[in-house]
Amino acid sequence: MALAASGCAKSEDDVSDSNKSSSAAEAGQKVVTPKPGSKSCTIEAYGGKKLDLKKGATVGFSQSEKEANPFRIAETKSLKDEASRRGVKLLTANAQSQFSKQISDVQDLLAKGVDLLVIAPLNSDGWDPALKAVAAKKVPVITIDRKINATACKDYVSFIASDFVEQGRRAADQMIKATGGKGEVAILLGSAGNNVTTERTKGFKEAIAKKAPGLKVVFQQTGDFTREKGQQVTEQLIQSKPGIKGIYAENDEMGLGAVAALKGAGKKAGDIKIVTVDGTRSAVQGVVDGWISGVIESNPRFGPLAFQTLDTFTKGEKVPQDIIIQDSAYTPDNAQQDIGKAY
Repeated sequence: MALAASGCAKSEDDVSDSNKSSSAAEAGQKVVTPKPGSKSCTIEAYGGKKLDLKKGATVGFSQSEKEANPFRIAETKSLKDEASRRGVKLLTANAQSQFSKQISDVQDLLAKGVDLLVIAPLNSDGWDPALKAVAAKKVPVITIDRKINATACKDYVSFIASDFVEQGRRAADQMIKATGGKGEVAILLGSAGNNVTTERTKGFKEAIAKKAPGLKVVFQQTGDFTREKGQQVTEQLIQSKPGIKGIYAENDEMGLGAVAALKGAGKKAGDIKIVTVDGTRSAVQGVVDGWISGVIESNPRFGPLAFQTLDTFTKGEKVPQDIIIQDSAYTPDNAQQDIGKAY
C-alpha cells in the first residue's frame, strides 16, 4: 500500500497505487506499513472473485454504535462520502450498540446480496455466526477501528486501524508532562470485550511504569466510551479519591464527561489533568480552554482507505492484512491552530 506519510519506507507487501496515497491524504490519514515480513492477502488465497467496483458492485457497511458519538458520525460519513465519490452503491446498518443486532445486521446485508463488507465491530469476540455466513458466500470483509478475533485472509481480508497500544503510550507521555510525573491518576476504561480498550490500557500502563514510577494508577473503571458514563464515574472518582492528579480517558466522550463532572464539583480548569484519545472538535476545544491537557488523535475517516483496499483486493492484487494509521495529537501548543483538523 502506498504511503501518505512522507519519509517511510515501503515493505515488500505494499501495494503501489497513487490514488490510494492521494485520497488517504485528503482524508487526513497517514498510512504506516506493517512491520517487515508482515503478511498480505490475495483474492486467490481468500477464495473470493474478482470484481470491478465501478461496474455495479454493492458494498455493505455495518456500524456498531449509536451515532451520538462524533467518532461514529465521522466514520459513517466518510464511508458514505467515498462511496458517493466512487459511484458505488452502499448499504448501511447500525447496530445501535447491541452486539446481537450487529450479527443480524451483517447476516441481513449478506442476504441483500452485498458483494463486499466493511465492518466496524462492537466487540472482538463472538463473530462465528456472522463469519460462517460470510464464508458461505465468499464475501471479502474489511474490518475497521476494532479487530475481530478471527483468522486474517480466511475470515476477513484486512484490518484497518490506529496503533492502539501506541496511542496509550502517547497518552501516558502527555499525562507525565501535565502532572510532572508524580501523583495518583485514574483511567476511564472503554467498553469491555474489544481490543481498543485492552490495548490503550496496556500502552498507558507500560509507559507510566517505565517512564514515571512516581505516577500511580489508583482507580480504573469502565465508562463504556460514553459521555454520560464518563461523567458518572468521574463523580464517583473525585469523591473516593479527592487527591487525584490526572484522568486518562480512553476516548474523548468519556473525557468530556469527566470535564462536566469537574465543573459540577466546582473544580477549575487544570486542577485535575485530563488526557483523552480521539480528536473530536469538542475535546480539542477543551484543550484550548484549559480543561484537557492533551488529545491523542484516532482518525475515523476510514472511507478512502477501506474502498482503496477493497478495490485493490478485488482486482487481484495483494493487500496487507494489517493496515496501520499514523495519528497526530493536540496539545496546548497546537490546539488553537489545529482545531480545524478535528472532527
